[in-house]
Amino acid sequence: MRRFLRPGHDPVRERLKRDLFQFNKTVEHGFPHQPSALGYSPFLRLMAIGTRSGAIKLYGAPGVEFMGLHEENNTVMQIHFIPDQCQLVTLLDDNSLHLWSLKQHSGASELREENRFTLKGPPGSPPSATQITAVLPHSSREVLYLGTESGNIFVVELPSFRVLEDRTITSEAVLQRVPQDYCNRRSCELVEALREHPKNPDQILIGYSRGLIVLWDLQNNKATHHFLGNQQLENLYWQRDGSKFISCHYDGSYTQWPVSSDNRQPEPLENLVPYGPFPCKAISKIYWQTTKNGLPYIIFQGGMPRASYGDRHSISVVHGSQQTAFDFTSRVIDFFIIFSSEPTAEFDDPSAMVVLAEEELVVIDLKTVGWPAVHPPYLASLHCSAITCSHHVSNIPLKLWERIISAGSKQNIHYSNMPWPIDGGTNIAPDPPQRDLLLTGHEDGTVRFWDASGVCLHLLYKLSTVRVFLTDADPNDNMNTLGEDEWPPLRKVGTFDPYSDDPRLGIQKIYLCKYSGYLTVAGTAGQVLVMELNDEDAEHVVDHAEADLLQDQEGYRWKGHEKLKTRDGPVRFEAGFQPFVLVQCQPPAVVTSLALHSEWRLVAFGTSHGFGLFDHQQKRLVFVKCTLHPSDQLALEGPLSRVKSLKKSLRQSFRRIRRSRVSSRKRRGGSGNTSEVQEANAKFDQEALQEMELAPVQRKIEARSAEDSFTGFVRTLYFADTFLRDSSRHCPSLWAGTNGGTVYAFCLRVPPAERRMDEPVRAEQAKEIQLMHRAPVVGILVLDGRGTPLPEPLEVAHDLSKSPDMQGSHQLLVVSEEQFKVFTLPKVSSKLKLKLTALEGCRVRKVTVANFGSCKTDDYSENDLAVLTNLGDIQIISLPFLKLQIRYPCIRKEDVSGIASCVFTKYGQGFYLISPSEFERFSLSTKWLVEPRCVVDMPEVTSNNHVHNKSGVENATRKS
Repeated sequence: MRRFLRPGHDPVRERLKRDLFQFNKTVEHGFPHQPSALGYSPFLRLMAIGTRSGAIKLYGAPGVEFMGLHEENNTVMQIHFIPDQCQLVTLLDDNSLHLWSLKQHSGASELREENRFTLKGPPGSPPSATQITAVLPHSSREVLYLGTESGNIFVVELPSFRVLEDRTITSEAVLQRVPQDYCNRRSCELVEALREHPKNPDQILIGYSRGLIVLWDLQNNKATHHFLGNQQLENLYWQRDGSKFISCHYDGSYTQWPVSSDNRQPEPLENLVPYGPFPCKAISKIYWQTTKNGLPYIIFQGGMPRASYGDRHSISVVHGSQQTAFDFTSRVIDFFIIFSSEPTAEFDDPSAMVVLAEEELVVIDLKTVGWPAVHPPYLASLHCSAITCSHHVSNIPLKLWERIISAGSKQNIHYSNMPWPIDGGTNIAPDPPQRDLLLTGHEDGTVRFWDASGVCLHLLYKLSTVRVFLTDADPNDNMNTLGEDEWPPLRKVGTFDPYSDDPRLGIQKIYLCKYSGYLTVAGTAGQVLVMELNDEDAEHVVDHAEADLLQDQEGYRWKGHEKLKTRDGPVRFEAGFQPFVLVQCQPPAVVTSLALHSEWRLVAFGTSHGFGLFDHQQKRLVFVKCTLHPSDQLALEGPLSRVKSLKKSLRQSFRRIRRSRVSSRKRRGGSGNTSEVQEANAKFDQEALQEMELAPVQRKIEARSAEDSFTGFVRTLYFADTFLRDSSRHCPSLWAGTNGGTVYAFCLRVPPAERRMDEPVRAEQAKEIQLMHRAPVVGILVLDGRGTPLPEPLEVAHDLSKSPDMQGSHQLLVVSEEQFKVFTLPKVSSKLKLKLTALEGCRVRKVTVANFGSCKTDDYSENDLAVLTNLGDIQIISLPFLKLQIRYPCIRKEDVSGIASCVFTKYGQGFYLISPSEFERFSLSTKWLVEPRCVVDMPEVTSNNHVHNKSGVENATRKS
């Protein structure tokens, strides 16, 4: 039978692979990109957000999340929950309606699309006749009222979406009893708002854009009251008892109207322009909330004076003498108020205001004095400053975790202590098996620490590096301070702030040692900060050291940005990670690689000019190595230089073509007709140009020239205790890989602990390896005698890893963009290699060692390489034999920023940015899977005239 099996096919291994590897995209962390609609169900206590790409996301208690996607990918314009049901309706910008239901399947709830419908008019009618502008789900749960641009209101049945033509409310019927002079002045135009009477479900309020408001009797199919407004209408809101309603208008005013039982012509009780008398922006939405103390809450969006505050995005809250205009840093999409929804309650008693802005979700506590913001447990604004890098740390020790949370809690004292008010559904997912941190570096010089253990990505702590440097902005400035007499009473809220004081502050690399608590971060202007965790505020001087990576070589002149200026004297730092030393690279280029060895107290850093080693215990530079090639002129321009050397790149491309042409001529020799040679050369030129146009996806791999730019760019740094000089003695070492395919190895002599402060760390170059194909080196790894990757620093000391095998021979794995190659140590002779497919133009972009455990047994796990390529697929490659195990398509190859942002975890999960504000989480492991698992049950409800027993979601859907 053996000869009939495919070479390399092992049934036992195939079964084991099924137990180890499985690809799943599990959850999206962060804030939805380009939100467009907001909905809320007081019955389910769930919030829904729609986006411009057609996604709909539901959120409840932390961990309760659902997601759906419309097939059309059109913008979601409106979201409406069906009263007292686990259903909702969405309106898209193509005028289609979609019915969604929460149904239970395998013990958990799922969001499913049940039906879709597009309102069609009679043949020959214009599109505006059926263009939906307002949607009202009636409390009977049997029908939807659809207001249109033509002024007609159509009635459709639920869940079938059948149009009930005999119940259509036409604009002609509405205008029958309106005074003639009013009709002549203004027609109905489009339906702006539809509101059901809070006490009588047989009456609805219809608001037309020109200002006419009508109370319509559904039983008798006629208008009972006409309210003749003289301003363009924006929205309507009923007061709780149904005796009055509020209309808000385009001129920045709102009007209170009485609803009497007689048929007299109603007159407005009150008309106010809150921020008049000058011309004001429209008030687009308003709430009037009653309270026990008699003073109502009046909450409205907009209304600011046009001339001075026309560019502000504000929502004002007025309660008696208190008035605050909350000023948001991005456009307000919509908002709602959480108040008492019990039908028997006499007052609204609002507790919270939930605001969906274009770039963040803000919740305001209306119960606490001063109306503070509530810290959200999800929907974090990841991109409050643009994300520039990410770093994941698995299995954080409890003590470090608690210290980070403690530091973060001291930063959150200005937040409200109110429990999260959107608390519908039940999270039934198992508790996370370990504590994981995701660290994100940002353009404004901050590092944010996120709890990435479960479904909710929750901010624990924010670190700022700005205080070390002198910038244009004073960190003590408070934008929220208001003068006592300032009007309007604006107050900035939210965390979204995309503007950086100085782009040089941007964080490019992060490395955290979870055992020692040391953290090092590196930035855009060559700054490397080493920090340690302090539980108290402290004031101290940050030591400085300079690393001249050019080593005074002549002929080089840095054309990029200057280094950041540092503060003189002691600097005050908050509790948390506090810098104690700054290493400044010269030239101040972007730091491209970083490594920290907390046991040896060493930090290595690399730029496009070279790399260096710093002893942060003695605060002394150990050595620097310049890797700059004489042709690397682009490396001296800096990332912020606006001049890109296009001529040079074109020149190099044509040089490559010319070299290839010459070599092909040499191969062909002098034989053959001259015209044939010329024709062949012309054909070759054409093929070479086609290759250039198709790069990088279909360009064949060839050896690169040492003249290619950025060959000295340091891509990776790696510390290892291994055999570098001979096979009898192992020693600490530092490895560096460059863009030109060069690997440098340095022997390190680290004094023992008792003499650590007395003797210097010494380094000596021991090896230099030049890969023949000169492809950029993206990863370096040393395998011990068992073929296992060496453990992390201090991992063995904390009994979290086996001691490495120092008896057998070690191996060096060098991962370039184009191949994986294993060398023996200490001789550095080639032993094994795996090439990626050349014709596909495949390049390694990210590589890491991941541990995969079997889902069938706890006794088996193995270390493999997780590899992300420029085509967006993920490959799992075995160690130490470099066998391709499986390949999964993960990211679109066109999504360059998504591929660049990807970060793997130690246990086979990963994160990448699907938008500036959202991480997609995926898993390659059958054992480690973090995904939402939740259930929404039907609460017991008594609503108006309808009584329901408690039942499951299935029953609710069936009943509807």
